[in-house]
Amino acid sequence: MSCSACRASVSWRLPATALALLAATACSITAQRPAPPGAPAPQPVAPSPPPAVDAVPDAVPRAEPRSAHGNPPFYDVLGHRYYVLAVPDGYLERGVASWYGPTFHGGSTSSGEQYDMYAMTAAHKTLPLPCYARVTNLRNGRSVVVRINDRGPFVANRLIDLSYSAAAKLDMIRDGTSLVEVRTLTASVPDVLTRTSAQPPPALYVQAGAFADQHNAQRLLARLQAAGLERAFIALPLQDGAHLYRVRLGPVQSVAQFDELSARLTALGIANPRLAVD
Repeated sequence: MSCSACRASVSWRLPATALALLAATACSITAQRPAPPGAPAPQPVAPSPPPAVDAVPDAVPRAEPRSAHGNPPFYDVLGHRYYVLAVPDGYLERGVASWYGPTFHGGSTSSGEQYDMYAMTAAHKTLPLPCYARVTNLRNGRSVVVRINDRGPFVANRLIDLSYSAAAKLDMIRDGTSLVEVRTLTASVPDVLTRTSAQPPPALYVQAGAFADQHNAQRLLARLQAAGLERAFIALPLQDGAHLYRVRLGPVQSVAQFDELSARLTALGIANPRLAVD
């Protein structure tokens, strides 16, 4: 299995000890440009945008061969194993987006390409490289299409790492992160916007679990309420969807709230909390 480059978002850096551990671990993602032992991690400064950053064109989905680099069946980072998806078709997920820029500009991506912070690209932990996705900022309705050609971000609750230009077009440079929807695109399937900036922001929740059996949902709800999570509730099955009772918390208004609730769920042994839209 080939190993590809590990990189982190602008808002997160691997400590030097972790970098050394990764570099010594076979068949793990290895970090590029590690800091010298004991040296502080570099603190990037938001770059001055190129002329008319909003005019940078979105990526255009097209059929491409699977990259020879960055697509092992699985790989390990910081004790967690990630399985690369065979195909990107039908992927739809919501979560937290971050961005990465000056520190990594000009370096190698996991696919072996050069990282260009001004191109419309992104990094994802499990989608095959390369592939295309529409990323929508769920707080303001802005939407972009990116080409995914890198791996990361390897930090809890982060779904996708965007290039500087992509993040700028989504208006998330200042905050560094945002709640987003990621939906893969192919050249053969029409691209339809899920929402626009003219629509009000949707209600967002943290989903702790989904159950076909209502009693199982009620047991989880009771457990959450006993732990002091008073904003937990059961969302009834949708009439036109799967017959599932969804245990949720919220609504949440920010990445900080999402991170806080996700951490509390993880501490209770509830793995992989998800961002859900009403």
